[in-house]
Amino acid sequence: MSTVDRKKERLKRKQRIKYKIRGTSEKPRLCVYKSLNHIYAQIIDDENGVTLVSASTLDVDLRDKIKGSNVKSATLVGESIAKKALDKGINKVVFDRNGYIYHGKVKALADSARKAGLKF
Repeated sequence: MSTVDRKKERLKRKQRIKYKIRGTSEKPRLCVYKSLNHIYAQIIDDENGVTLVSASTLDVDLRDKIKGSNVKSATLVGESIAKKALDKGINKVVFDRNGYIYHGKVKALADSARKAGLKF
């Protein structure tokens, strides 16, 4: 399967998921995006269109600990986003895998966020 086909398939999955998952003020959406070099996570309130918390491998506090985009870095990003969310009083979220298969980096991020105290 070529890269273009994989991207099209992911975008189709993303559209299907988009209609089912909405973030509210009480239960915002935890959205994951991964590129070839980095992984990003945001907690979004869709009602107000506001990003409440974000974390990525580009963050200053994580940049020194991380080398590349791998499962270990996804675990650290998950812990970081959970800690930031709990500091802001957010403890329940809806998980949006953004069309990615729930495996590898995406699963590691979700599991580490759960372990750090977020409830999905």
